[in-house]
Amino acid sequence: MELLPRRVNRVANSALGAIPAVVAIAYLAQAGDTLPRLVACLALTGFAVIAVRGCRLGVRYEHGTLMVRGYLRTRVIARESITGITDFPAVRWTTPRGHKRWTPIAAFMTSPNEISASRLHKARAVGKLRRWARR
Repeated sequence: MELLPRRVNRVANSALGAIPAVVAIAYLAQAGDTLPRLVACLALTGFAVIAVRGCRLGVRYEHGTLMVRGYLRTRVIARESITGITDFPAVRWTTPRGHKRWTPIAAFMTSPNEISASRLHKARAVGKLRRWARR
């Protein structure tokens, strides 16, 4: 099953990369020298990645694995290694060698300025994830 934030949250998450990408395009259009153009292209590429990944933030859980998609990385965690889901929210888990790890779930992080419908949706998603992890 896949858990995603509401559409309005996905647009907001994507804006973290899209807005600076527009600024990078404007700078690229007026830059004259090679080095500033190269830097603007690299920045534009990075912001585009953040924009696309921001829209795709979420969690997918199946029989034995949990996949957490973040802004820069996707982490796949075996179900038996999960020790808990925190209120942050984050997944606490241990590696096969016994090292304790912590993976934040950026898709369901809340803000005090967020509308209550979004907070409730995120709280329900974290609750579903906790129930799945306990089985």
